[in-house]
Formats: sequence, C-alpha cells, structure tokens
Amino acid sequence: MASTDEHLTAVLPELHGPGIRLRGWDAESDADVAAWLRGTTDPEFRRWNTPHRPIADARGARDSLRSKTRLTAEGSAASYCVVDAASGTVLGHVGVNAIDTVQRVARVGYWVLPEARGRGVAVGALAVASRWALTELALHRLELGHALGHEISCRVAERCGYRYEGTLRGAMFEAGRYDTFRDVHLHGRLATDAEPEIPRRGSETGRRPGPP
Repeated sequence: MASTDEHLTAVLPELHGPGIRLRGWDAESDADVAAWLRGTTDPEFRRWNTPHRPIADARGARDSLRSKTRLTAEGSAASYCVVDAASGTVLGHVGVNAIDTVQRVARVGYWVLPEARGRGVAVGALAVASRWALTELALHRLELGHALGHEISCRVAERCGYRYEGTLRGAMFEAGRYDTFRDVHLHGRLATDAEPEIPRRGSETGRRPGPP
C-alpha cells in the first residue's frame, strides 16, 4: 500500500461502482466546467451549502476546478467527477477533502446533478470513494458534516457506514449568508468499521425520487 502523498501527487486513479465511474475533474474541459457550474449553482445545492468562494459563471467554475486540481497535487484533497459507467454522462461530485496524513483523517462531501437524483448516485459514489480512502490512502477516519435538517444527506451518510456522532453548533454558514451560522450533523466512519452493504443503483425500494 502506497502512502497518501504518493497517491495524490499522481493522476487520480479511476474508481468503479455499480453503474458509475469516478474520474478526476478536468478544469480545461468545457463540459466539466459547465457541469461544475450547474452543480454548484443549483438551488437545492445552495439551500444546504454556501461556498466559501461564490461561483456565478463559467470563469468562476473553471477557477474553482483549477483550485481543486492544485489541492489534489498538493496531497490535501481528491476531487472526483461521478459519471454514468455506460454513457460517461456527468452525474455529480464526491470529494475527499482536508486530508491530514499525520492524523490520517479527512472530510468527505458530495453533490448530485438534478437529473440524476433519486437513483442512488450519492450512495454509490460515497461508498466507492470511502472504500478507496480508507484502504488505498490508508486513512483511519473519515468525517461527513451536513446542515441540520438535511435528512436525505443524513440517510446517505448512514447507508454508507457513517455513524451519527453529534451536532456541531454554528459550524457552517446559513444558506446564502456569510454573517449567520447554522448547526451541523457530524457523521464519522473508521477504517475498522464493518463495510456496509450497498445496493445496486436503482434497487433501493420505497425511496422517493429526489436529491441526492
């Protein structure tokens, strides 16, 4: 097993899950930039997330993706574009962020484009990325935080083996605000936890269509 730094300074390896493929984002691809712009400006995304650096147009989206590329090269993050395994259509994003190679901990995040929601994309992508981070990157702990009240994201986390660990007070910005804060649910998963059973895409029963 290689060290975390050795993995992240190289091109991100492609990862595969049921019906999906994870590849690195390409900041020089107009299609990737357009998908990143749509994902980060989508009203449902903005309802639950307030980017530290607002993205309003293609130029801002390209700058944001270039920043993700730099963080990957530095070994502090791994940003994956989630695509349909058959068609290559972009479905969303999953990232392993704020990687600390000393404490062997990182934070994960994800989003799914509107037309791909309700199909198990977030669960599949998070499961694949988490397994990679806890094995190939040799991380010990992954943390996932979401705004209080985001019940769908809470279920995604739990299905992927991220246990609810508590509520962080005032830990993230309110939607569209930089002067007001809201509480965050914290979930965690350890390398020593049992691997969760993840259903194939589209096999979840009783799930209403919707994000993510």
